[in-house]
Amino acid sequence: MAQVTAVNISEKKGVRKHEVPYIDLKLRHGIVGDAHAGDWHRQISLLAEESVDTMRAVCPIALDSGIFAENINTRGIELRTLPVGTRLRVGETELEVTQIGKQCHNDCEIKRATGKCVMPTEGIFAVVVKEGRVQAGDEIEVLK
Repeated sequence: MAQVTAVNISEKKGVRKHEVPYIDLKLRHGIVGDAHAGDWHRQISLLAEESVDTMRAVCPIALDSGIFAENINTRGIELRTLPVGTRLRVGETELEVTQIGKQCHNDCEIKRATGKCVMPTEGIFAVVVKEGRVQAGDEIEVLK
């Protein structure tokens, strides 16, 4: 069973995301209280713990939830293999995948320490299709 392992926000742009008990998702907005919310195609970012684990093996700094600027950490689902347009039920919400990966900032602390970063190739972005709350432990299901 795929599930959410952590949810993270940043109240200001340019500030590292931090773990919170839950996030509330709104249509045409994204995460209530997150600085990157808005009516655009990258409302929510997701990154698999399995991807973070590969970086933990080679990175000298602690890689806590949110360090890659991800909003939702997952376990048990290969996010990077999901095509754009895939719909996911995440807890009581529904998301639609809109982008796979993104360009990494050259001055990323992790990239400087290890020479690579997983977010550009293994992170995904989505928009809110159905509103609701998401928290650690919620189940994730790929919808047909």
